[in-house]
Amino acid sequence: MLSAAAPRPSQRLLRAVTALLVALAPLIAGSSHGRAQSGDVVLKSPQAILMDADSGAVLFQRNADELVPPASMSKLMLLIMIFNALRAGEITPDTDVVMSEYAWRTGGAPSRTSAMFVPLGKTAKVDEMLRGIIVQSGNDASIAMAERLSGSERQFALAMTEQARQLGLKKSVFKNATGLYHPEHLATARELAVLARIIIKDYPEYYPLFAQREFAYRQHKFFNRNPLLGAVAGVDGLKTGYVKEAGYGIAASAKVDNRRLIMVIGGATTPEERKDDGRRLFEWGFKNFSEVKLFEAGEVVGHARIWGGERMYMPLTGDNGVNVVLPRYPANQKLSGRIFYKGPLKPPIKKGDQVAILRVTTSSDAMNEVPLFAAEDVGKAGFVRRGLDSLLYLATGWMR
Repeated sequence: MLSAAAPRPSQRLLRAVTALLVALAPLIAGSSHGRAQSGDVVLKSPQAILMDADSGAVLFQRNADELVPPASMSKLMLLIMIFNALRAGEITPDTDVVMSEYAWRTGGAPSRTSAMFVPLGKTAKVDEMLRGIIVQSGNDASIAMAERLSGSERQFALAMTEQARQLGLKKSVFKNATGLYHPEHLATARELAVLARIIIKDYPEYYPLFAQREFAYRQHKFFNRNPLLGAVAGVDGLKTGYVKEAGYGIAASAKVDNRRLIMVIGGATTPEERKDDGRRLFEWGFKNFSEVKLFEAGEVVGHARIWGGERMYMPLTGDNGVNVVLPRYPANQKLSGRIFYKGPLKPPIKKGDQVAILRVTTSSDAMNEVPLFAAEDVGKAGFVRRGLDSLLYLATGWMR
């Protein structure tokens, strides 16, 4: 059964999804080995989220929108900034980066925090700094890169927050490049998972760095701090974190049988608890969820209202169809489907423009958000049609 309420409800969507769920009920309800209930995953960590990397579906969440100190997991934002600078040609892997006194004292050997140990006043190449940040979580390398890109760590932190807003992160705030404790340096588990997903999807040329087990620099040999690498099947990234004010955290990803999941855990009391919770969450996610196709490529999902266009409504489709990730257990779950967009849409709109999202949620709180695209071009209407649409707005308020 499907219930749906949306800002722009689509009966076409309701009928199509309802019919499809009836057909797929045996698949969603259980596996070929029986209908036994799998039970909920048991975690000790106070913050957690598990996300399907391809669809963005949220498979599990606990306090995922709570702002907490992210520690070194916030270096994911730093790394995106460095990747962008490399792509833009602002720096190259061979660019020399100097270790300033501020970077050395704040994040190097005198700080007694995780450091790459670049000597004061010496330089290291960007490629070395990247590995020092990813493998060793070097705070000195993080600050030195921030100074190289923005002139100061403070200016770089402002740019991090600005970039976060452009990426759709609405809550997280960055006050430094390292994740060292600052009362206003805060992030949510959900938004850290979004950053991990962006790195995996948008920067495939750099993602293999997160699976590097060792890194040698000068007389030092560093070992990757990710406790799930080599311990949990398919894990190949990303970043751990710890500050005493927040406990132990990890943002990690694993790929098994062509399915990739992203997990963020925060607030664990010990490294062992962080590792155990991460293992449980990945194993639970890969065991208890299946991908299901709701709409074929080119099939209309719903319609969006157009203001001042050649037509009042525009059909919406998925990109190569609409796939969602649904729990196998428990049986007979209810689904809710909603189409969201900032409406009414205004022309001109080109076929293929992303204009909306389809959100499908289950009664067990699993959530999928799938982008929807314009199925055809819509041009601007003439003056009379636009005037009629404006009158309709005044009469009915449908633009709200």
